[in-house]
Amino acid sequence: MNATVAGYASRGAQPALEGEHRPVVVIGGGQAGLSMSYCLRQRGIDHLVLERDRVGYEWRERRWDSFCLVTPNWQCRLPGFPYQGDDPDGFMGRDEVVRYIEDYAASFNPPLVEHVTVTRLRRGRVFEISTTRGELTADQVVVATGPYHGPAIPRMAERLPEDVVQIHSSEYRNPDQLPPGEVLVVGSGQSGCQIAEDLHLAGRQVHLAVGDAPRVARFYRGRDVVAWLDAMGYYDKSIDEFDDQDSVRFRANHYVTGRDGGRDIDLRALAREGMRLYGRLIGISDATAHFAADLRRNLDNADAVSESIKDSIDEFIEAQGIDAPVEPRYTPVWEPADEPGELDLRRSRISAVVWCTGFRREYRWIEVPVFDGRGYPTHKRGVTSCPGLYFLGLPWQHTWGSGRFSGVARDAEYLAERIACGAAPAEETIRAVAS
Repeated sequence: MNATVAGYASRGAQPALEGEHRPVVVIGGGQAGLSMSYCLRQRGIDHLVLERDRVGYEWRERRWDSFCLVTPNWQCRLPGFPYQGDDPDGFMGRDEVVRYIEDYAASFNPPLVEHVTVTRLRRGRVFEISTTRGELTADQVVVATGPYHGPAIPRMAERLPEDVVQIHSSEYRNPDQLPPGEVLVVGSGQSGCQIAEDLHLAGRQVHLAVGDAPRVARFYRGRDVVAWLDAMGYYDKSIDEFDDQDSVRFRANHYVTGRDGGRDIDLRALAREGMRLYGRLIGISDATAHFAADLRRNLDNADAVSESIKDSIDEFIEAQGIDAPVEPRYTPVWEPADEPGELDLRRSRISAVVWCTGFRREYRWIEVPVFDGRGYPTHKRGVTSCPGLYFLGLPWQHTWGSGRFSGVARDAEYLAERIACGAAPAEETIRAVAS
């Protein structure tokens, strides 16, 4: 093996890759790619990991200052490197997460090349990989680039007045980054709700366009809800147990926060404190934002999901005979008096819009026919219909924990076993992904 790519500690000398060949190349050096590397190294499989930026980049550069995990630290279970800090029930902040990932890489020195972009992946006799440092080949390839590749901003953004600052959630850092004035936050998933709260706590007047993302309570009956769900086996539930697999895979995550030790995000309570809520943003014209008349429904549905999770916990506690404290159920603290359909951006002194509208997938560089009509990789537990091509780190790749710190280890172990065998996909896998 070329000494310059032998380990993470020697990454200062970044090599050219022209003419290199590896049994396995892992594309992506985030938590998924590093987990894959660890599992391959445990099996003595020669491989190379290619990372577009540097270890921890996504967490370091695409998270805001007050960001923290929404799952407890004890759920950080990267293979061979579980969380070992002194606050297992806490929630690591952005910089702590970066250190966790950097420490993980340093713990086993993966054969990692940083600051190299893969521009093309083709399948010939072997896999042909074009990069910004040359051409290389591999017998097998694991795409571990995750699902969040580029900001997804709707075209209606082009209709905003030129003097209104626009940023995507991946660019947001703190309230001082935005000019004085009121702020419109579009989207109420995890990022949207947490950024809206961050601005609200800083004393900014926030207008929030609320979508259909569900919410979940932080604590219930004496435990973090994540702990209850973990004990109930929810994170181990396979995607195969659902009839509507596609809708499950693309479902929005429940909004909650780990900030200040963890708490609910209750949009009704924020509205009572002065945040202004609207339905989904459906258009912009003449410096006016237009909203759907679905605010009440979206708030009610989010509450209903949270309460249904509590129902499941109650049933589990009773079935297991667990002695857990009883607490009253949630009572709405605010109701919308109407469904505001418009917001005059100039009259309201809106100076900035934060688009919390998610990310788009970008796989056009992969010239292998393994994608469905939406550009999503078809696979079974990360194994595609193309022999030797795998994906890792996708939401619901196999279970709810897939792609997260809690479940990526199991997915990486599964793929490492397949890679070690050098096996082509099973016939049932080929049929499943081709249908």
